[in-house]
Amino acid sequence: MQRLVRFVFAGGIGFAADAAALWLLLAVTPLGPFVARMLSIGFALCATWQINRHLTFSPSRRGVAEEGARYGSVGIATSVVNYLVYSAILLALPAAPPLIALAIASLAAMALSFLGYSRLVFDR
Repeated sequence: MQRLVRFVFAGGIGFAADAAALWLLLAVTPLGPFVARMLSIGFALCATWQINRHLTFSPSRRGVAEEGARYGSVGIATSVVNYLVYSAILLALPAAPPLIALAIASLAAMALSFLGYSRLVFDR
């Protein structure tokens, strides 16, 4: 249970990093909400890897490169789910604020992320 609480904490920080990057990209670049979100997801993945590695799960017995590749693979797979939900919301509800779509999509992908990271990246 404690690991799940730490994972939710790391996810909250990841969500804040994702939301801040998305907001900044939308505010200061000509990128639209779809391209900007691809970049913000990448930023959030880098942040959460370090938090999950040191706080939630502890480093795996694998080398940093292999662990990073596994984390990135799981992160990309769950980010695809996250991005599809985000895009579906914005396409179905064009007036929806991108940050609200981000929040809903992030919650939808959270369970998949936890299972993937705990079973495929930081398994003991």
